[in-house]
Amino acid sequence: MKTYSEETTEILKKASTAAITGLLLKKYSLRMRAISGVRPIDPDNCRFAGPAFTLRYVPQREDLSMTSDIGNPDNAMLKATQQISAGSVFVMDMMGNGSVGGLGDVLTTSFLARGVVGIVADGGMRDVSEIRSLGMPIHCKGPAAPPSPSALMPIDIQQPIGCGCVLVLPGDFIVADNDGVAVIPAHLADEVAEQVVDKEAMETWIRNRVAEGEGVYGLYPPNEANRERYQRWKEVQS
Repeated sequence: MKTYSEETTEILKKASTAAITGLLLKKYSLRMRAISGVRPIDPDNCRFAGPAFTLRYVPQREDLSMTSDIGNPDNAMLKATQQISAGSVFVMDMMGNGSVGGLGDVLTTSFLARGVVGIVADGGMRDVSEIRSLGMPIHCKGPAAPPSPSALMPIDIQQPIGCGCVLVLPGDFIVADNDGVAVIPAHLADEVAEQVVDKEAMETWIRNRVAEGEGVYGLYPPNEANRERYQRWKEVQS
């Protein structure tokens, strides 16, 4: 799995998902890199960033339900708790099923102990009050009391998955904040980190000009003249 420099990681930890997804669209024509249908369990603790470690669920089949038991050494969730690396984001493909919970307080605690920085799932979560108190930031579909084996069973880890209508590959860089969850293809993460700081600085400059009454036309998006104005302003600041 791709490893990222400390500089890239630190920049993307601070970058907004709005800036990242806008950049991915405008520079790389990647139209949908935001996981849909998820929201933070705790809006005051929802920001995280790191490489994806993936888990895929499939529909439950009762004659195979023993493989869903976390006590089974072949259980994919158990393997995830044993193999996930510190600094990772755990991304769960729950087939968009928000009626069951993928994790509760015990498994969440195990991921905290492994150094996982955040969790994303296009399904539900159990024990949400306890999870909030643990401090693990999670984006999911919402609370769900039934355990995941009611409808799903974990089948594999570290494979390509679909989470919230977005393809996620192991090692893709995940960034989450109050606006949602962005997925940066691994091979673009360093480039995105280099560009996103300037993009956010430019948008702050534009917002300030609009607040001063200049109007949006020609500023958002900036025309060539306003790009030159921004560059001159940036040179003065540095």
